[in-house]
Amino acid sequence: MPAHLKLFTPGPGDVDDDVLTAMATPVIRHYGPEWMEIYNELQGLLRPLFNTARDDLFVVPGAASALLDMAIGSLVQTGEKIITGSNGFFGDRLSDIAHGYGATAVPFSAELGQPLDPEVLRRLLRENPEAKVVALVHHETGTTVLNPLRDLAAVTREAGRVLIVDTVSSLGGVEVRVDDWGLDVCVTAANKCLEALPGLGFISVGPRAWELMDGRPDPGHGWYLNLRTWRKTAHERGTWHPTPVTLPVSNVLAVLTSLRRILREGPEAHFAKYVRASQIVRRELGAMGFEMFVPEAYASPVVTAVRARPEFEVAEMTQWLARERGLAIGGGLGALSGKIFRIGHLGPAAGDAYLWEFFAAMRAFLETRGLAKSL
Repeated sequence: MPAHLKLFTPGPGDVDDDVLTAMATPVIRHYGPEWMEIYNELQGLLRPLFNTARDDLFVVPGAASALLDMAIGSLVQTGEKIITGSNGFFGDRLSDIAHGYGATAVPFSAELGQPLDPEVLRRLLRENPEAKVVALVHHETGTTVLNPLRDLAAVTREAGRVLIVDTVSSLGGVEVRVDDWGLDVCVTAANKCLEALPGLGFISVGPRAWELMDGRPDPGHGWYLNLRTWRKTAHERGTWHPTPVTLPVSNVLAVLTSLRRILREGPEAHFAKYVRASQIVRRELGAMGFEMFVPEAYASPVVTAVRARPEFEVAEMTQWLARERGLAIGGGLGALSGKIFRIGHLGPAAGDAYLWEFFAAMRAFLETRGLAKSL
């Protein structure tokens, strides 16, 4: 097995030792009194980060894309329209999911590196009155733009539509207020800003979303990725077996361990850690001659995107960092492949020890290319 690379990727990131230790505890049942104590604590710790008092907050095995699939498939019927925010790789994925269900995706777009415009959404809502659902990404990880979620949600709510939000790379890293902002369906994952391991997603569902689903005779698509399946199970046997499928219990214990720490320290301190790390990265890489891809005004503090330099290929740099220094960073996705690289600030990557090791490695790489004068 190769040596572990220190992760500066957009996710997953390295996690604390106690999170890994939780994965090694003996396997327990995913039902019964002992399990319900764990499950209820998990939901109780998630709600302050979602900023919701909703009962319908489901814990679902799978990658976050599965839960976005669940949300769109449960709310949008074959042949219907859905308006999808598209200013990067993961926004485009929402359209792909909709197409998979035979729906028509009407994208509202912004240039790569630019945020979605609420006024463009307002116009599209007027032009497409039959589109009952809007789906968009809060932190577009492909570009590191933080979209103006509060304003986009207000426009959607004013138009009487239902909003699905991908907060996979934002919830736990920046403020997200599900109830106050009217986020009808909100999806996140364990392995980003919650600083745990891949394999679990979390989805909050509000009354307007249920009203849309319940107003249709069609039960929706599928069974496993169908929100009504999860609600039915939670209502019928939620006191002892709250989910329709087996949960990966060790992953639940791991994210519970991380959430206890985050809530003990306080969400604001957790957010501030990311802001500090992103500011240091922007400053130090800027001093080395790199240009940031996204202006600070709407840049995410969770991941920083940096423009490629003409003197070398991004792939050369990423391979050298992995081979020579044991560090892993993220590249560009889709149309941005080879044009940017991305530095994640998750977990230890936001701390001084990781950061200064990364900067020393970057300087060393530049020296190997004869670019020491840029330092």
